[in-house]
Amino acid sequence: MDLEADGIVAAYLELMDYQRAELFTVLDGISEEMLWQRPSEDEWSIGENLDHLRVINSSSLTMFKITWALLLPWAKLRFDKPYQTDIDNVYKRPGFPLNTGWIWSPKYKPGRPTTLEVLQNNLAKVHLEVREFYTGKDEDYLGHASLYDPAMGWLNLVLALRVGLYHDELHVEQIQDVLERIDS
Repeated sequence: MDLEADGIVAAYLELMDYQRAELFTVLDGISEEMLWQRPSEDEWSIGENLDHLRVINSSSLTMFKITWALLLPWAKLRFDKPYQTDIDNVYKRPGFPLNTGWIWSPKYKPGRPTTLEVLQNNLAKVHLEVREFYTGKDEDYLGHASLYDPAMGWLNLVLALRVGLYHDELHVEQIQDVLERIDS
């Protein structure tokens, strides 16, 4: 995929949709029982991982909107300065805290399940909201509106989108792992 062809933000948004489509292709036909089966007591089921993606994407979008509203004037003053558009996969950094998912706890759980279709529609809806937020915004302004994360440091809104994709990718890998373990 040529990330620079139509702009980096457009490429990241396409990657977001592609990752989601690929994930649900893998899950096509999964039973309700498998969807909510936890591989161990302290691990999330596939359904919980999916709903967590919805929750964290929605929460992140709220932060993106606040950052944009507050920092757009600053970004307009700095628009001609360089800014970072790519970042390493922070979730693969040694020592990166991966046990914080409880902060964005899923609404749906084995004791309160829903269908795969609902989970898919909910995630597609929040991804559409992310797309709508980014679409039409000048990348030079997005690149100069930054927020701080204690584990990742300063992220402009372009990098924040990329980190969100890494997060989705992390949970896709976890879902595939869970699927393999409960299917065997």
